[in-house]
Amino acid sequence: MRLSRRVPRARRVRFGFGEMTKKRTTRIPAAELAGWAARVADERHCSDIVVLDLRQISPVTDYFVIATGTSDVQMRAVANELTAEAKDLGHRPFGVAGRETGKWILLDFVDVVVHLFDEEHRQYYDLELMWGDAPRLPWKPAARGTPEATGE
Repeated sequence: MRLSRRVPRARRVRFGFGEMTKKRTTRIPAAELAGWAARVADERHCSDIVVLDLRQISPVTDYFVIATGTSDVQMRAVANELTAEAKDLGHRPFGVAGRETGKWILLDFVDVVVHLFDEEHRQYYDLELMWGDAPRLPWKPAARGTPEATGE
């Protein structure tokens, strides 16, 4: 009996004619990813959004995005959207924590770490004070009611 090693259909890549089944994406820089994550949180009505530049302070990550959500459902929705859409931008999460409880959700994209807090946990952990030496990265919120913000 001859055993053949077959590649699963979803992983096959055809060369030459025909479509490629494996999607190729261009990876955006970490600063752009951080600004994009802040805009997504803003569009989904998170508040107190801060982007901290940790490049000169921490060897672990380059940027923190910190936002406050109004409910666990909203925070999970923002986390799910960030995770799904970041893949299209070339970034897959290295780790995700806290999605079950919805009090503090952490999305680790290696160069960018997104923290979604409820109000109580944001005040308790106070990451802005802990990383007080980090400069804040300016990000431009999408104007509400414009075609760009509404997706039209």
